[in-house]
Amino acid sequence: MSASFPTARLTLGQMRRSTGRLAAAGVAIAIGTAFVAATLLVGNIITSTTYDQVAARYADADLVVSDDSYALTPDDVEAVRATDGVAAADGSLSTYVALNHGGKTIYQSIVPQASDPRLSPLALTDGAWPEGADSIALPADVAERFDLGVGDTVSASRWVMDDEPTVAADGTSYYDGQDVDEKLTISGLVDDPNQAFALAGGMAVVAPQTMAQWLADDREPGQPEELQEIVVALDQPGDPAAVDAVRDALAEAVPAASGVVTTQEYAEEVVAGLTGGQNIIFLVFVLGFAAVALVVAGLVIANTFQVLVAQRSRTLALLRAVGADTGQIYRSVLLEAAVLGLLASVAGVLLGSLLVQGGLLVAPAFGLGVQLPTTIAMSAPVVLLPLAVGVLVTLAAALAPARAASRVAPLAALRPSDAPTLRGAGRARAVLAGLATFGGLAVMAGGVYLGMTDKADVGVLAAVAGGCVSLVGVVIGAVFWLPKVAAGIGRMIGSAGPSARLAAANTQRNPRRTAATATALLIGVTLVSMMTTGAASARLAMDEELDALYPVDLQVSSTSYGAAGDLVALPGSVTDAVRGVGDLRAVVEVTTSTATVGGGVESVVPVTAAEPEQLREVLNTPGDVASLERGTLLLPDRVAESYGLEGQDSLTLTGPAGEVTLDVVRTDLRASSAYLTPLDLAAFNQDVAANTLWGSVAEGQDPTDAVAAVQDAVSVTGEAVDVTGAVVEREAYEEVIDVVLGIVVGLLAVAVIIALIGVANTLSLSVVERTRENAMLRAIGLSTGQLRATLAVEGMLIAGVGAVLGILLGLVYGWAGATSALSMVGTVPLAVPWVEIAIVLAVALVAGLVASVVPARAAVRTRPVAALATE
Repeated sequence: MSASFPTARLTLGQMRRSTGRLAAAGVAIAIGTAFVAATLLVGNIITSTTYDQVAARYADADLVVSDDSYALTPDDVEAVRATDGVAAADGSLSTYVALNHGGKTIYQSIVPQASDPRLSPLALTDGAWPEGADSIALPADVAERFDLGVGDTVSASRWVMDDEPTVAADGTSYYDGQDVDEKLTISGLVDDPNQAFALAGGMAVVAPQTMAQWLADDREPGQPEELQEIVVALDQPGDPAAVDAVRDALAEAVPAASGVVTTQEYAEEVVAGLTGGQNIIFLVFVLGFAAVALVVAGLVIANTFQVLVAQRSRTLALLRAVGADTGQIYRSVLLEAAVLGLLASVAGVLLGSLLVQGGLLVAPAFGLGVQLPTTIAMSAPVVLLPLAVGVLVTLAAALAPARAASRVAPLAALRPSDAPTLRGAGRARAVLAGLATFGGLAVMAGGVYLGMTDKADVGVLAAVAGGCVSLVGVVIGAVFWLPKVAAGIGRMIGSAGPSARLAAANTQRNPRRTAATATALLIGVTLVSMMTTGAASARLAMDEELDALYPVDLQVSSTSYGAAGDLVALPGSVTDAVRGVGDLRAVVEVTTSTATVGGGVESVVPVTAAEPEQLREVLNTPGDVASLERGTLLLPDRVAESYGLEGQDSLTLTGPAGEVTLDVVRTDLRASSAYLTPLDLAAFNQDVAANTLWGSVAEGQDPTDAVAAVQDAVSVTGEAVDVTGAVVEREAYEEVIDVVLGIVVGLLAVAVIIALIGVANTLSLSVVERTRENAMLRAIGLSTGQLRATLAVEGMLIAGVGAVLGILLGLVYGWAGATSALSMVGTVPLAVPWVEIAIVLAVALVAGLVASVVPARAAVRTRPVAALATE
């Protein structure tokens, strides 16, 4: 044989004869490379969208003059405007005010009207831009929430510093201030078509002189106005020469500036500085899951080539006998792997590109709030990197089989082959597997301990590192123990009949292949189980933390204060309106006030009075107030520390009506006031009445809708009240957990899919390998149905063993990760996600069953006599 052409011709011929056997491995690597390509494309989209999102704030401006230390001043703005070639320039200013109307309060961000339309991303949709000091243009959605239009008025509350400093008792001075309420007329409605201020919830607009006055009122007298950015529009926009000329001129005109760049360049700087490399972290995070998918695909490929080499042992022996050397055999297998990897990777790149393009087409239907491109942008890295990764993974997976093929002796291969054993799995491998497994578990346990001792950062790193090392040990040592587990389960199901016993025996015929196939599935299931368990455990811990942080779903309180400094009583119309909201499960009247602590402890403590039974109905942590009764003061730890009341067994509270002595009951309730009964409050203060309502959202009701329903109910009473819906913020945290869980599980599911392909591939190859054996069984009386059942049980047994072991490992890893990260929050219980686990196990078993269909059809179609004659 010559050195190259016959080798290539032989390789291509073998691939044509093994097309069906290589298909599963090709699909596995195609999915993995599709994952890599899709990740790179999504990363590019996120990066460009982020840049565009930041640049959208500058609308059609040409340049941005900036300084990170906020050293720019209004004089610099005037210097920029006076520069030749500059058409307009504005300093980037913003503030916020509390807008109030109809019992609704919205903290609204404000910007001044731009001096040139090119410098503002906002568009006027109705009315006119504000001109006077008492006018404002609102975002259309804000006006709709207030049920206001052009010409209506809205109340604005903002902070105004005092003109003179306040001198403290120790002689130090400081500037204080007060909230100032004023009426503003809505001059117009604005829209943000490019979502430039989406993260700020939209922007309202006031006149430039109004913004200057508001900012001056918010600063201490004499404090200069400081700017970070000046946006610039040029006389000749889009002219590169003009841009460069003005850029140089501005650098001289504003020496305090640290940079003069285009809006796109500045957006890139802002993203790099503010996200802390978030886009890179995202790519690393997602590419990590792509690496998992490729590792699992590599196991499937390696298994495929191992079996192919074993099946071709006679062919390889004949080639050696007629003159092929070991190098040609070695190169033949690697060439086959390279061709397979290249073809599958090309298919993977196409598949990944189509998936991302499809995602861009359907994304607008989800209302993401950002402008996404309509088409993907292909680049050299997007194409070449997945191709390189796919080919390299395939070649790496084929190295060991290629080496085994090159070692086939001509005469030895012509003899009947012995059943595969574990003799190749040496003692060194067993020792390495044991050290990695138990050493990694020890490190992971140390990480959990560190997390429990308020060292979560180090604990998480140790837990992750230990988990990875132990999983590697499990994979390396799987060839020793995993077939034994399969054998044990096989003996348990052996009583089901001869088909089950034959299936169990078949899993032991080639322990290496069984271990490799089940390990591929084990890795994917372990990761999915780990994330679902960790998320479920974290959810329980976070639910307890959120219950503590937000003990009440929503609160309705007065906005006016009486002469004694207490909130005035809520009108009965407001109470009746809130109680009439069907989305609420319970509503309780609460009285907030203050009490002077006597008995040598000079302190004024905030107190909250409510009936204990009603309080337990509305609190998310009812157990924390279980000991509240008449004659007791429920004192949270944080209140005791804040007001110097630690170690007190009883406290005497005094007020306008007298005094009362109460027994102190300590609690870790996250509250800023002490709790007592209304009768105990009346003993020292009878001038205050119920001024707050606490409500609990009914089970199954949408928190946002519930809060909106309360706002609508109180808005028609004509009373000025404040509605605070902490439950909405709580729901936002829960949604973040759900979204992250869904994304991660979706990514890891790819590894499970590839592993299931490996199960199907193994069954197909094992059927071909056992052609003569199956024929012999048929000849001595095994029916076609029993043969089908044997292969079905074998597939389900391999898939089931990998899934069950993966689930068990995932439970341990998931709980350890959640505990090391969240122990500072509180106790992290082991939460078993039974539904998700049942789904994973069912999918694995069904996939193992489905994987047996095609191989079983091939097995039963072969006549026993013909099969026995096969060499």
